[in-house]
Amino acid sequence: MYAIIKTGGKQYSVKVGDVIDVELLNSDPGAHIEFGDVLFASDGSKNHIGQPGIPNFLVYGEVLGQVSGEKITSLKYKASHTQCRKWGHRQKYTRVKITGIGDKHQKKEGKHGA
Repeated sequence: MYAIIKTGGKQYSVKVGDVIDVELLNSDPGAHIEFGDVLFASDGSKNHIGQPGIPNFLVYGEVLGQVSGEKITSLKYKASHTQCRKWGHRQKYTRVKITGIGDKHQKKEGKHGA
């Protein structure tokens, strides 16, 4: 089974066992989280399409920790004024392992909270 979720303004295609980096969440490592904005889900034979989201359908995950993205450097240079300014940035992400996908009532597929 796989699903397409939306978090942090981006969409991710996930299945049980995947590890994804999402926009920074206020969660401690080891915490269990639920993604409620599921746009699409498929189990191979049956597809669930949201308009825009699937009601009562959740994707469960476990926070593994906070990570930094790759370094991005920028440079501003004006030769006529002998000016040079260089700066960098590293975006922070939350690393999440997907532990289950399923209906809110039937709980999930996979081992969530065990």
